[in-house]
Amino acid sequence: MASPTPAPVKKVPIHLQSAQNRLYIKRGHVVNHDGVQQADVYIEDGTVRYVGSGADFVVPGGCRTIDATGLLVIPGGIDPHTHFQLEFGGTVSVDDFYKGTKAAVAGGTTTIMDFVLPKKGESLLEAYDTWRSRADPMVVCDYGLHVGITWWSKSVRDEMRILCRERGVNSFKCFMAYKGLYQLNDSELYEVFETCKELGAVAMVHAENGDIIAKNVTKLLADGVTGPEGHELSRTEEVEAEATNRACVIAHQAGCPLYVVHVMSKAAGIEVARARRRYNCTGIFGETLAAALGTDGTHYHDKCWHHAAAHVLSPPLRPDPTTPEFMMKLLAQDDLQTTGSDNCTFNRNQKELGLKDFSKIPNGVNGVEDRMSVVWEKGVQTGLIDAQRFVAITSTNAAKIFNLYPRKGRIAPGSDADLVIWNPKAVRTISASTHHQACDFNIFEGMKCHGVAEFVIVRGRVCLENEHVRVAEGQGSFLETPVYPAFVYDALNGRVHTEEDSDDKQARNGLQNLDLHHKPGYDNDGHDPYPLPEKYIPGPALSVISGDSQVSTPHSILGHRPDGAKNMQESTFSISEELDKSEVRSCIRVRAPPGGKSSGFW
Repeated sequence: MASPTPAPVKKVPIHLQSAQNRLYIKRGHVVNHDGVQQADVYIEDGTVRYVGSGADFVVPGGCRTIDATGLLVIPGGIDPHTHFQLEFGGTVSVDDFYKGTKAAVAGGTTTIMDFVLPKKGESLLEAYDTWRSRADPMVVCDYGLHVGITWWSKSVRDEMRILCRERGVNSFKCFMAYKGLYQLNDSELYEVFETCKELGAVAMVHAENGDIIAKNVTKLLADGVTGPEGHELSRTEEVEAEATNRACVIAHQAGCPLYVVHVMSKAAGIEVARARRRYNCTGIFGETLAAALGTDGTHYHDKCWHHAAAHVLSPPLRPDPTTPEFMMKLLAQDDLQTTGSDNCTFNRNQKELGLKDFSKIPNGVNGVEDRMSVVWEKGVQTGLIDAQRFVAITSTNAAKIFNLYPRKGRIAPGSDADLVIWNPKAVRTISASTHHQACDFNIFEGMKCHGVAEFVIVRGRVCLENEHVRVAEGQGSFLETPVYPAFVYDALNGRVHTEEDSDDKQARNGLQNLDLHHKPGYDNDGHDPYPLPEKYIPGPALSVISGDSQVSTPHSILGHRPDGAKNMQESTFSISEELDKSEVRSCIRVRAPPGGKSSGFW
């Protein structure tokens, strides 16, 4: 019998082979989602071996040392939502798996999760193999895969089982939009969710009402609205919010955990928050995007067609300029859990496919490189979250939901050595002229961000240093995501973690039992058995320390707030009386944004 063909050996340049086999990081502030400590970190063979006092550790010979005095040492970012090298709308996104993951590393993200999207009628397994063949030779960091359920049949159900048991997949994405292409009806959604529950997988959903969108597109084009502004007008907030609520209800009926991708509007965010409260924060998770936090939909009305088209993605950015702060507050109080990029980039000539018809503009924007800096700028720099919550929403929560924790998303002995040495006082300005992505436009152009990755370490290799990225194609690996993630399924199965057996007690930045007060920006005549108070006072900016933390506020390790920032002591936020005041070390009040209904088409 012939011996099996050996697996190909990846060729890694000598400067990366020698790397960083042994690496010692001294005098940094190590930040995990549940605590901060001044500690040294020793890395060997791509794994964290020691975290603790330098006085208790003997540094081995032949070890490179990095002095992290005054800097933060954080888990590498995990971007749970990318689309590299994706065929869409008659073209292919320009960030392939090499350029896309290189850009990710440049910005402090060391793990990405991409989406296998089978064509209608295509085998899921064949599509999975296609994605692996694209990614494996090119990725420069570790990656996982979600699989899209773009059509439904018994064979799809059978292939989901194989993907879970044999191919390292534990998450499946359904579409409620893209009528005629990917959209599933409610009955099909229910069956997919039932199958996910049976397999111990996590269901994901793109929540927009595709039937309404299709009607609105037809009406707008007939009325002569052809420009990029028609994109948002055809799919307004209420269309996203309605589908979000419907998806949460169907998932709950099926007893299946649900992860709502790219929540882009206030109204949809409120629906996720309501569902989490209805179901005791069990089984519903929400993701928003760097795009939703760092810019808004006013760009769709820019006089320059190319500028406006460059911002087109689905669901769209919202024209209400208070949306980004609102979304960050939902992250602060754990109504949303993760931040992705939905990186799916197209250049000027590709966007021109929709020059005379907004519905043909390829959907997608950049974000994989700038996600970490945008979240820091809009969250930590403004005082809405602390460094621990930043780690949770950019890394740890995604690792837990998709069953990669504590291998990923944590700095602890035994974890993969994916770390970022982060300078919270450094400043950089985002620009397409300096980014590492293949796209010719950056939706965050000109944004000044405090918080910069000075070193990025991928599986023990220093891949970013002094603004220079040093990576090799194929140095990353595919990550299997096992089924039945404890963070998701323990609660569904009735197991309640206590503070003694869980390290999650500070995962909300200390924000628990906070009331969410808001009337959605649309009429809802149905009875709500879990009504929220009449007025929305958006959520908190509050900092507490965990039992093992050395800091009580973000400012303790970040220095003084720069001139011109908000004086958070002058606002009007109030906390629910149910909050355990013994846990609170500091608290601020924030003003409610203007209320009122959304107008026009969605």
